[in-house]
Amino acid sequence: MFRPCIDLHEGRVKQIIGGTLSNCAEGPQTNFVSDRPASWYAALYRKDDLRGGHVIQLGSRNETAAREAVAAFPGGLQLGGGVNVDNAAGWIDAGASHVIVTSWVFREGRLDADRLAMLVKTIGRERLVLDLSCRQRDGQYWVVTDRWQNFTEMTVNEATLKTLADSCAEYLVHAVDVEGLQTGIDLGLVQTLADGSPLPVTYAGGANSLADLKAVQQASGGRVHLTIGSALDIFGGDLKYTDCVDFNHR
Repeated sequence: MFRPCIDLHEGRVKQIIGGTLSNCAEGPQTNFVSDRPASWYAALYRKDDLRGGHVIQLGSRNETAAREAVAAFPGGLQLGGGVNVDNAAGWIDAGASHVIVTSWVFREGRLDADRLAMLVKTIGRERLVLDLSCRQRDGQYWVVTDRWQNFTEMTVNEATLKTLADSCAEYLVHAVDVEGLQTGIDLGLVQTLADGSPLPVTYAGGANSLADLKAVQQASGGRVHLTIGSALDIFGGDLKYTDCVDFNHR
């Protein structure tokens, strides 16, 4: 299934090459900057009943836009970026269906089981999505945190996916090495997720055609959903958003 996204950077809807996110003065490489507010995209997804998409705050100064987005599609969008135990429930109250968490549950490259347990206790595992976005190194996929710049000690494999399944409702996995490049999906990672995860998974990264959507559907038997961003015409690309909506309806 196709799942939509709203990526926020400095308060605006943008499409960014994921691997370039950092604290550098020149900022990330950007594919697209929208003149429309985040709430416009949320309302569009609501009209087309596209549930399970995500709003991601890439850095600071995005909270107002994020709140407007989840309010425009109550219970239809997941919220990620800067989520912790202190604000998670507030985002649910604001209209997010789930909160998405990565960096806060990792410390010094390791999963902090106590922090994860605190989140589960606060909002319930059914409201929590764990972001296991990853990069390749030495033939394996490693979870990366802090704007995808820092490698953790956790690999994305069947053991990890099964171990964490009791602590969340879904996984979100960006293939950071191809995120925003529109060079095609990492089908190997999709297959790893399909074979190893007992939970629903949304994969993001590299999609550039309807053929990618079909490939993910076929390779995973429908167990993995696909986020398409930069390639969509609503974000300046060539792939028709309406074709992706029609794919879901079929």
